[in-house]
Amino acid sequence: MTIEIYRDAWGIPHLRASGVLELARGQGRVTALDRAWQLEVERHRAQGTSASFLGAGGGAVAWDVLARRARLDDTARRCFRQLADRDPESADWIRAYVDGVNEGLPEGARRTPEFAETGLRVGRWEPWTPFGIWLGTHLLFAGFPAKLWRDQVVRHLGADAVGLFAADGPGTSGSNGWLVAGERTVSGRPVIAGDPHRFIEEPGVYQQIRLACPEFDVVGLAVPGIPGVAHFGHAGSVAWAITSAMADYQDLYRERLRRTGAGVEALGPDGRWRRAHRHTEYVEVAGEERVPVEVIETDRGPVVAGGPEGLDDGTPLALALRYPPRVTGDLGFGALLPLLRARTVADVDRALDRWVEPVNVVQAADADGGTLYRVAGRVPVRSDENRLRPVPAWEPGHEWTGWHETPRGRLADGTAVMANQRSGPAGPLGTEFAPEHRADRITALLGEKERWAPGDMPAVHMDTHLASAAPLLDRVAALDGLTPAAAGLRAGLLAWDRRMDAGSETAAAFADLRTAVVLRIAAHPAFAALAEPPAYPEALQPWLSLTVRVGYALEHLLRADDLFGVDRDAIVREALEETAGLPRRAWGDTHRLAPWRALGGGTYDEPALSGDHDCVLCTSSVPGLTDLAARCPAARYVWDLARREDSLWVVPLGASGVPGSPHHRDQLARWLRGELVPVVTDWARLTKETDHV
Repeated sequence: MTIEIYRDAWGIPHLRASGVLELARGQGRVTALDRAWQLEVERHRAQGTSASFLGAGGGAVAWDVLARRARLDDTARRCFRQLADRDPESADWIRAYVDGVNEGLPEGARRTPEFAETGLRVGRWEPWTPFGIWLGTHLLFAGFPAKLWRDQVVRHLGADAVGLFAADGPGTSGSNGWLVAGERTVSGRPVIAGDPHRFIEEPGVYQQIRLACPEFDVVGLAVPGIPGVAHFGHAGSVAWAITSAMADYQDLYRERLRRTGAGVEALGPDGRWRRAHRHTEYVEVAGEERVPVEVIETDRGPVVAGGPEGLDDGTPLALALRYPPRVTGDLGFGALLPLLRARTVADVDRALDRWVEPVNVVQAADADGGTLYRVAGRVPVRSDENRLRPVPAWEPGHEWTGWHETPRGRLADGTAVMANQRSGPAGPLGTEFAPEHRADRITALLGEKERWAPGDMPAVHMDTHLASAAPLLDRVAALDGLTPAAAGLRAGLLAWDRRMDAGSETAAAFADLRTAVVLRIAAHPAFAALAEPPAYPEALQPWLSLTVRVGYALEHLLRADDLFGVDRDAIVREALEETAGLPRRAWGDTHRLAPWRALGGGTYDEPALSGDHDCVLCTSSVPGLTDLAARCPAARYVWDLARREDSLWVVPLGASGVPGSPHHRDQLARWLRGELVPVVTDWARLTKETDHV
């Protein structure tokens, strides 16, 4: 029962064990050694206990309240129990991973200064802890709070206005992914490449790792706290990757609640009042009084906003969240071990039939030339109104009646491109998608060469062309009668190559102009009612920011035939004159990396970035709010099916979550330049760290 831990030159762990359970235990242990602080933060977030050591700042209390009300920990326990009943082997495998985490945490904590800084002591992981972490990571992934925004738009501007603001929302995640079949590669074997876009965290949200035992040998990007390689992996003969499908699989129900002597009742669609589950929990807050949380669950799901007395501002509203794992007790973790054992795309396909949440678009290929392009996950069948906005729980017609078949796509001209766009295979399953720009640009770039090699892919990863600049520049082009300074700026913008390069002064000027336009539109009286949403919970407020919504939907708002009487030409003229008077600067002076840290702050001078929200190099600023980029490529990968050792990967920071480690940030420079590090598969080229029995 030996577990061997090796490291490559970048500190990436390569594990070799005598069996599947030993390997899982080793993965848990090495993750605890490298990422102890991250693991414990995520465990506490899943339990709704993070404010107990992080304090009241940074949104910890708001998150803990939401986690309690959404019943994440209880759902995690339910999902593990059901997996143990249905798939004992997978349950034992997860237990082994958790055993390894518990073995490694004490040593990992001793290495990591944040534990001493906060006084946090490591806790005990339970078999359901990975489920809770996955639930907490993806609770807001499908963007259910966007339904609150759309509800506000419908109420104040009418249903036709919803499409004006449709865009990739502020809290969702996306990805680029492309599959090139053997007919379009130099080797004649497929290549898969891409980059997931998530909030950049320190330590990073993905962990480069290799897992080898007699049954399989997989390299991939693991999620710390979760066994196996769920999203991006290469098993030698087959490789897989995902992008967010942007599917809509969570619903909000407006509940009618009343208090009785026995507790709380909810009115159902049959006109009957039924007892709701109710109990009180308390969020402990470091240095402050604990916060009571009333937990209520109706037949639809947990109440995540409001209650019998309404919202905090008196708005008579209670909202219950219905999400698949809470309904079925299944998170899809039964797919993880079969995925590691996959040898062909047919194996990957069968494994992902068991996947639940989040809903993804999968691209896979094998060494025999087989390809797979499909949606994986569980999306409920229900009325179209459920997908748009909160629906009345007391009216019939909003029940879940089954599950959608997961669509499949086909390659075109030997390629498949997915960048969260509506035209992909997940189109029938969603409501809001990312604009088509990234997908169109990747498709165009792939069309520029007949044959592609793994080393060619970074040129696609790093493309900075901003197609969404067109509507604003079109309005700039139509202006006349400008001051000399504004006319000069206009000429420069119209001659600009539309690349958001860090060193470009014209890119910075465009961003300043865009910000000025966004702020003026958001301040227009036509949208005043949207500027002050109801007192929804703090954790949901980012989806309700009018400025953010205008910033991301700007091209729709500028192209609409009419915008509720807003004189857009006058706004663009004023904004151009204002921008012409600003000091000149480069885009990278303000467009800089802004990683999230649980304790806030940081001692690093974060680097300048190229790219922007709608570029293939998706380093997301928030127009109208900030040029800083909190959401960026959280990893890049190139999986070569001809020779796995020619595959490439990189993360924004490094393999280690321990500040001061030589591998804490050693990949950052390469990530910034668009370079990737090699995937090492020869054990003789690795450094053996330890044998662990």
